Amino acid sequence: MYKHTMVGVVTVCAAALLAPAVGTSSAATASAAPAAHQQRADPVLVDCLWHPEVRPADFVLACGDGNSRLTSLHWTNWSADSATATGFNVVNDCKPYCAAGKFHSYPVVVRLDTPQPWKKHPQLRHYSEISLTYTAGRPDEFAHVVTYPLWN
Repeated sequence: MYKHTMVGVVTVCAAALLAPAVGTSSAATASAAPAAHQQRADPVLVDCLWHPEVRPADFVLACGDGNSRLTSLHWTNWSADSATATGFNVVNDCKPYCAAGKFHSYPVVVRLDTPQPWKKHPQLRHYSEISLTYTAGRPDEFAHVVTYPLWN
């Protein structure tokens, strides 16, 4: 009889311990679903450190050396298809070489396009293309509009 009582006690204790975990798991899944759905609807911009950003004020374009970055970004649109901002592209002229070069600031209109699933987090979409339109001056040898692929 002692053996059956002990098995019963262990079974009841195990069930009691598992019930909150199962309930918590279900609740967590239910509450996370809307957030995950929202994240999929609005793409992110992936920075140099592989962090997802939404409407960042600054963004480094040249991750290796930091010689080109976007600053003072003011976002006028951030949607499922594209995003648009105004700001400045701060670029090192690298004359006579990059370590001795000077940074120059050029006003730009920034456009993010072509959302795709992010390889690191496939549940998130990220913008995979960025275009800069220079509105007053631009770096030597740059076109009026330049388009770059963004990292995945």
